[in-house]
Amino acid sequence: MTARLLSAPMLIAAFAIFVGTGVDALVKGVAPDAGLQHLVAWRFLFGTVIAFAVFLAQRKPVPGWAAIRFHTLRGLLQLFCAFTFFYALTQLPLAVATTLGFTAALLVAPVARLLLGEKISPVAAGATLLGFAGVAFALSGQSGAGEDAGNQTLGLIALFSSTIGYAFVLVLLRMRALIEDATTIALFTNIVPALAMLPVTFGLFGAPDWNDLPIFALLGLLGYGVWYLATLAYARAPAQRLAPLEYTSLVWSALLGLIFFDEMPGWQLWVGAVVIITACLVVAFEGRFRTRREARMPASDLPE
Repeated sequence: MTARLLSAPMLIAAFAIFVGTGVDALVKGVAPDAGLQHLVAWRFLFGTVIAFAVFLAQRKPVPGWAAIRFHTLRGLLQLFCAFTFFYALTQLPLAVATTLGFTAALLVAPVARLLLGEKISPVAAGATLLGFAGVAFALSGQSGAGEDAGNQTLGLIALFSSTIGYAFVLVLLRMRALIEDATTIALFTNIVPALAMLPVTFGLFGAPDWNDLPIFALLGLLGYGVWYLATLAYARAPAQRLAPLEYTSLVWSALLGLIFFDEMPGWQLWVGAVVIITACLVVAFEGRFRTRREARMPASDLPE
């Protein structure tokens, strides 16, 4: 039993989540001094260098114009999500940003309804409402007064803007992932934001502090590494086994926030997080169990 629980895919996925949380902590610590616009631009530029090298090494075919137009739209939306989420990290405690970031999973069903015409089951709708009730409770423990209240409000607006956008990114990714390989998708995920941001960054803000470039390069490397590790894990194990591991990021974010930023989440955040995570799991697995009932097959026998 222990060997099965600690299988290689689960360890890889867990490590990817830890690294991803570390990236968030690094952004939170670096962005105020380095400049958020420079951090975003150069993080995607270095990510592009790595992704393009992998793309060439695997000798992937160049996508057609239809795919390029699609990925350009998705890449610009990815840029919006990254910028707003990184800004939220600079204004909110790390554990709060991580917890509320889970709500993107709750928004996938409504977005899929909008873009793909997929039906929303009563169970999924109820779980979504439950999840946002958990959000309200988690926020009830946050201070709403003082000199940081305005920045906290802006951080929350940015965070929820990011989660809404990320829900669209996930649905768009699902639309394209059926016909395109992950290496090509990763290339466009980095190159479109880089091309969009670099002229703006140099044109409006000038050159960055060149001493920050090693940190930007590290962010690009770690960002691509998270994607690569997650791809390895999900290629070797069913998504339903690995998906719950995503929520371990809350533990890592709380620890990193305490160690590096002296942040201590209140008990309301933890209770709200349990409610949000429960709602996310219901939404994630409800469709599969509904399919099991309709097919009259065990869930383990359904094709992934």
